[in-house]
Amino acid sequence: MHKNTIGQYKTSQRYMLSYILEEYKKPDILLLEMDYSFVVGFENYLRSFVPKSGQLKIGHNTAMKHIKRLRRMITLAYRMEWLVRDPFDNYTIRIEKKAREFLTAHELRSIEDMTSSIERLIIVRDIFIFSCYTGISYVDIVELTDCNIVIGLDDKPWIMAERVKTGTPFKIPLLAQAKKLIDKYKEHPRTYGSDAIPPRLSNQKLNSYLKEIADLCRIKKNLTFHMARHTFATTVTLSNGVPIETVSKLLGHTKIATTQIYARVVERKMSEDMQSLSNLLT
Repeated sequence: MHKNTIGQYKTSQRYMLSYILEEYKKPDILLLEMDYSFVVGFENYLRSFVPKSGQLKIGHNTAMKHIKRLRRMITLAYRMEWLVRDPFDNYTIRIEKKAREFLTAHELRSIEDMTSSIERLIIVRDIFIFSCYTGISYVDIVELTDCNIVIGLDDKPWIMAERVKTGTPFKIPLLAQAKKLIDKYKEHPRTYGSDAIPPRLSNQKLNSYLKEIADLCRIKKNLTFHMARHTFATTVTLSNGVPIETVSKLLGHTKIATTQIYARVVERKMSEDMQSLSNLLT
């Protein structure tokens, strides 16, 4: 299990222990005391939780993710026959599907064309653009080394690696924009002497710097690093006619249904396809 995943489970554990203390007036309860009312009570606790100053309120999907982690542990206990009845028997985890926000071609170009005398902003901009043209998430980018650059069957460079989150292999032909950034940082002081492809920064700092970049480029959207992956899926690939099956493979998705979330938001491509059909029929 990846350290980020372990951290998420520990966060869920803290919320659950806090709920037990508040609801049952003791630091812990027996596994046999877990029932349907415990699960419902935990959900209500998460929804009404008052965060500390500066923290966001727990949203619906975040609450469901905490409960999903609890469910995995309970399912394991039930299969081990430590529980007579599964507390989740009559409980349904409901994840709300939300449109994935991404950059338009114009917004992407404005970031590519951005100039600044602040080196950290340029580095963050470059890593973000690299993700926009490869679809690789930040947690996977920081693991990339020279060994992940492989010459493919087409005699061109590809990135071949495994997703940290799922262990799913992915293979991505390098577009010119991404290849240019790799070459740029080969002899850069921030990567010199290591086999790292891009310079490495913490994800927290990265998103903070992206907000500065958004201001400089006059982008009103809440620019986060994960938006780069969405931009690759929509603006860079699907909107330019790349088949959804190919995009799914490039993103390292195990189910095409996951990729279809992106396909729903590419309205411009749908409009163009229907116009082409209309012209043919006419």
